[in-house]
Amino acid sequence: MDIEKQVVAEIEALLGPKNIRTGNDAEGFLEDFWGRARGSALCVALPGNTQEVSDVLAICFKHNISVFPQGGNTSTCLGAVPDASGRSIVLSLSRMNRILSIDPLDASITAEAGCILADIQEAAAKVDKFFPLSLGAEGSCQIGGNVSTNAGGTSVLRYGNTRDLVLGMEVVLPDGRIWNGMRTLRKNNTGYDLKHLFIGAEGSLGIITKVSLKIFPSLGHLTSALISFDDIANLTAFTEPLRRAFDTSIIAMELISGSEVRIVKTMMPDLSVPYDQSISWFLLVDITSDGETDIAERLQDVLGEAMESGQIVDVLVSANETQRASIWKLRHSVTESHKKYGMGMSHDVAVPIGDIPRFIEIAKSKVDESFPQAEIAIVGHVGDGNLHYNVMFEKSRWDAIADQPQMRKDVYKAIYDIAADMNGTFSAEHGIGALHVAEMKTYKSEIELEMMKGIKAYFDPLNIMNPGRILPE
Repeated sequence: MDIEKQVVAEIEALLGPKNIRTGNDAEGFLEDFWGRARGSALCVALPGNTQEVSDVLAICFKHNISVFPQGGNTSTCLGAVPDASGRSIVLSLSRMNRILSIDPLDASITAEAGCILADIQEAAAKVDKFFPLSLGAEGSCQIGGNVSTNAGGTSVLRYGNTRDLVLGMEVVLPDGRIWNGMRTLRKNNTGYDLKHLFIGAEGSLGIITKVSLKIFPSLGHLTSALISFDDIANLTAFTEPLRRAFDTSIIAMELISGSEVRIVKTMMPDLSVPYDQSISWFLLVDITSDGETDIAERLQDVLGEAMESGQIVDVLVSANETQRASIWKLRHSVTESHKKYGMGMSHDVAVPIGDIPRFIEIAKSKVDESFPQAEIAIVGHVGDGNLHYNVMFEKSRWDAIADQPQMRKDVYKAIYDIAADMNGTFSAEHGIGALHVAEMKTYKSEIELEMMKGIKAYFDPLNIMNPGRILPE
């Protein structure tokens, strides 16, 4: 029996035939969400607990077989699909989806890595607590993937990235050894904090199997406001008086271009949010308060002053939870709308907040000059400087491009160079995956890459964990 068949046979003997996928049964695990890349694998393994993950990795380590960990497969940068070699397995955490404990006094929740993000949010709400990580894919993404990619989302302004929400974790190393770092302590100053090596490592150092997370007091009354601007400089300038008035009561502060709203409304015509096509920019704000009156009065003061000065054009303030949900559905429908619309090159850049208007101006000039068949659609977390700068090609225009791979490279480089010139980054929250490995070589310093490669070599000497991701070979 050759090595590949032996590996599949050993994994099947370990997990049972119901928990391994081969041939046509593996289809759903081999292609990314966007349909941009497809790989090949000997099998898909679906372990049901940490020991089974350990045993599967030990088999692969023994036979030098690559392992591609997969959560909800919602990565935007090809981080969760196998390569084309066919000499690998996909390890799906989808069966490991239990919430293990929740402790309101300790303000912590512990879950297996395959637990759906929305289920963690719901479990916290049942004990009058709040888990703040919120993404467009929260109904399908898994918490292990969120931690492995250090996901951002719409609540970073107040609560930080996923890294800031993790208290402890359990990790299976490439050779099958299990590290138990499952603590819920807020203070533990005993040398290197190892969990941070695995947060954002995208499964390249080991597989996270359990996590302990911070939960917070449930939010009071939430008010959403969709504020209209005719100029991006006015929008970014308005964030300062808004912060001054509400401080940490602001949960989210999202920028949306008028072109983005048009695409979403075109692809999702049933969305009930009013839309004026003459508006160039929108600011979506979520504010929490113990009393509705307090928010209403302060909002009226801040918005009234800005309207009188001409800084803002118009504003829609949610009158109830149904209207608030409709406003946010507009924001959370962006990814699905892009997929229906055509080909979008989404740039996950970040620049200093004060440089956002200049970045948008320079980037628009570059796109208009070099890629006239494209249109620009932008959403972003304006409170932390992170912009998803989408260079969109309507389907027929994309199909007409002869050298599509080169077009992708040219578009990405053009926008990333602008961000780099402003001391920004080409990846603020989405990670690297397989899509942006070349950018690591271009934009990271030699010493940064040297340190990263040293860490990778220690944990994964055979380079079997998610190979081809993050680090240039």
